[in-house]
Amino acid sequence: MKNFRESILALITETSANLPGDVRSSIADAIERVDPDSQAGLAMSTISVNIDMAVDNISPICQDTGMPTFFIHTPQGAFQLQMKRDILLAIEDASKTGKLRPNAVDALTGKNSGNNLGFHFPVIHFEPWEKDEIEVKLILKGGGCENKNIQYSLPAEIPGLGSASRDLDGVRKCLLHAVFQAQGQGCSPGFIGVGVGGDRTSGFDLAKQQLLRRIDDRNPDSELDTLEQYILEKANTLEIGPMGFGGKATLLGCKIGKSHRVPASFYVSVAYNCWAYRRLGVLIDPQSGSITSWQYRDANEIKRMAKGEGMPLTGKEVTLQAPVTDAEIRSLKVGDVVLINGTMHTGRDAFHHYVMHHDLPESLDTEGAILFHCGPVVMKNEDGTYRVTAAGPTTSSREEPYQADVIKKLGLRAIIGKGGMGPKTLQGLQDHGAVYLNAIGGAAQYYARCIKKVTGVDFLEEMGVPEAMWHLEVEAFPAIVTMDSHGNSLHRRIEDDSFASLSKLADDAH
Repeated sequence: MKNFRESILALITETSANLPGDVRSSIADAIERVDPDSQAGLAMSTISVNIDMAVDNISPICQDTGMPTFFIHTPQGAFQLQMKRDILLAIEDASKTGKLRPNAVDALTGKNSGNNLGFHFPVIHFEPWEKDEIEVKLILKGGGCENKNIQYSLPAEIPGLGSASRDLDGVRKCLLHAVFQAQGQGCSPGFIGVGVGGDRTSGFDLAKQQLLRRIDDRNPDSELDTLEQYILEKANTLEIGPMGFGGKATLLGCKIGKSHRVPASFYVSVAYNCWAYRRLGVLIDPQSGSITSWQYRDANEIKRMAKGEGMPLTGKEVTLQAPVTDAEIRSLKVGDVVLINGTMHTGRDAFHHYVMHHDLPESLDTEGAILFHCGPVVMKNEDGTYRVTAAGPTTSSREEPYQADVIKKLGLRAIIGKGGMGPKTLQGLQDHGAVYLNAIGGAAQYYARCIKKVTGVDFLEEMGVPEAMWHLEVEAFPAIVTMDSHGNSLHRRIEDDSFASLSKLADDAH
């Protein structure tokens, strides 16, 4: 199998950069359902442009390439140990060339291995089958949508929907709530894979395996098929919409599998996947290790996705030149589209924890600065400088415990992220004169284009590439004000409205 390593590298590269045909079709349908002039329309336009850019650049669609997870079927006599070695080498190759972001972090020390290899990282599932060829399927599921996975133990009280029993109606309530709780934090419009039954571990494994199904397939179990179609229809009446901006495109796929369980347990496990639904598969010749065919590829699939220019200029945009003044920030309101020029800094989980306990270097002036919740893919040039090849927002809610205090301590005027933040941050924006700007989740190529230069980096050795504080020069970087300095929050309004819609489905028959 001399070509197996190269085949796996090709699979990783394509999965990271090129969405499969069934996903493209679903996104194209979603674009048709949203008002092109709405905030949701701007989000979908940006997504479509980003999909094309990723293919053109052969770079990650989204900067967060997650924990690579392989599902492999092998014929009798396959040398699985050598296959695993080759997969690890291919993962390392892909990390060096920026096809994967280095994501493997020691659970206790926080040290990034730098090559996506570590304890139980990546995940590789081997399964025997009776066919002669080798099948390898790969899913790259980012941390933002992975954090919106959820598991229910029935019977239970489901917020907004009431009592959920150990029956199909109880499962229905769980799935509706699972979509609701993801809001825009999971980069909607999204997809859900569901495992009914099993134990806590096998239930989530079954749920993730459902994401390997084609979006356009039908469940052979008639009851589950009916439930899949019901959830797909009703979830979109919640009008959470793209990025949680509102609208009729919230859920694009629902796939349910079931497993026997023990009498004491009834689990409903939900694996939520963002619009950047990265999974591909290949069949491999067991003698040469070469790819013989690709899966999830259609002869008539949509090749170019762009339906617009991303966030087209209308003349109503507000240009912000960093550093930003209090007066400029106070003039902004929810719904404004801003274009940012000048200096921007990245900072996410490890950075916020650090700032709560330490001061930044004296040479670093953050008064009036803009902080970007982002873990970019960064490559080092031959002359020692750096370039960003993928850079989209990470989910901001993780920084809720710290954000208001960090804004005050550092004198920040704007936070960029996705999915919105909570009441403590909203109060901090009012108290200290700052705004929250929502960038389009997953649009890593679109935003990388706006980054003209990396001017420096702090904490690279201590925190690793995703968590380091990168200093960037940006030009015409677009985002939408979704939390302003006057106490207004689009995220709070959409959550309240969608909860009201959810509650109406409590006694709905399917």
